[in-house]
Amino acid sequence: MDRCEINFSTDVERNYIQIVPQTFNSSACVFKQCLKKPLCRTCGPICSGSSSCKIGQGQDRCITKDTFASSITFNAEESSGQKPEVAKTGLGSSAAMTTAVVASLLHYLGVVDLSSGKKVDADLDIVHMIAQTAHCIAQGKVGSGFDVSSAVYGSQRYVRFSPEVLSSAQGAVKGIPLEEVISDVLQAKWDHERKKFSLPPSMTLLLGEPGTGGSSTPSMVGAVKKWQKSDPQNSLETWRKLSEANSALELHLNALSGLAEKHSDAYKNVINRCSVLTSEKWVGGEDESSQAVIEALLGARNSMLGIRNHMRKMGEAAGIPIEPESQSELLDATMNMEGVLLAGVPGAGGFDAVFAVTLGASSDNVIRAWSSRNVLALLVREDPNGVSIENNDPRAKEITTAVSSIRIE
Repeated sequence: MDRCEINFSTDVERNYIQIVPQTFNSSACVFKQCLKKPLCRTCGPICSGSSSCKIGQGQDRCITKDTFASSITFNAEESSGQKPEVAKTGLGSSAAMTTAVVASLLHYLGVVDLSSGKKVDADLDIVHMIAQTAHCIAQGKVGSGFDVSSAVYGSQRYVRFSPEVLSSAQGAVKGIPLEEVISDVLQAKWDHERKKFSLPPSMTLLLGEPGTGGSSTPSMVGAVKKWQKSDPQNSLETWRKLSEANSALELHLNALSGLAEKHSDAYKNVINRCSVLTSEKWVGGEDESSQAVIEALLGARNSMLGIRNHMRKMGEAAGIPIEPESQSELLDATMNMEGVLLAGVPGAGGFDAVFAVTLGASSDNVIRAWSSRNVLALLVREDPNGVSIENNDPRAKEITTAVSSIRIE
């Protein structure tokens, strides 16, 4: 149970692709073939990079696998010998970018067809496996994978895969051929679990950036693992209570979704009324259905308070600030506002972003309150769709036009 996560995918984690049918085996075969061939928009994937391939005014401008790889540059180290600081929000943006790049390349190479409005699980599974592999190689470790999974599939209830699934990916940094790594990953037994999950109607997910700088997820996870080894009995008990609180929150949110479907009028009336009241005034349901909605709201709120409590205890025992005092003050103030259902720190916690779930139209008040505390409300929203092609964004057309006009010498 400690592997279970409820993940709300945001449009930060939304990427550029969609889908039509293609069998798993043929997709895997095509992908492995593409890995072994140079890339060229003129000659196609069989281009040998020879001088006979020319684009434009008789000049060699073919993009092969080698020239493509050599054109990629990374941030140079500063004069101090350290890598430059990059602001971290803890929103899974690295997983989102990895998923977008992987999906775009697979679509371009014809491994998956993401151009239609109908998504096919087999195609998404291919994108998911390769994106998880790429993310593992980039980070140098096997994480939980929930951020990549959210970027591919959208909001979900997630149980992570066994780390052994990506054991070959870890060997890639040691010189194991990429073709061999991909083959092993595609044929591995992926034992993760996912179930569609989204917020109940008339609720808004807000994310805020406190501007205090991010925390190192690997070091925080390492500290927790060290505590688990040094105090297995107490750590196991804390994990059990945290898992129970997570499951309770899921139960209450699912109950609210069910009530919204079965008793829509009562649900809407309660949400609208509670959106302008603090939680201690969420009382007095007019009928049985309204009372059920109120009880589910208060149950979800109390579950989140329990989750925060267990996370703080975990951080204190491990000697790390999973919910730092400054974040606690901000979250308590947020949860005491009118129309706020719950608030917390996402991911591994620390000084990354904060989140809140609001009722009705109360999100504007939270945004203003955060702004007064120098917390920037991010322009994101929950997105249950996962990886998608964006067709209506004029910026995307500008980028496509600019890229198409590039001529690589």
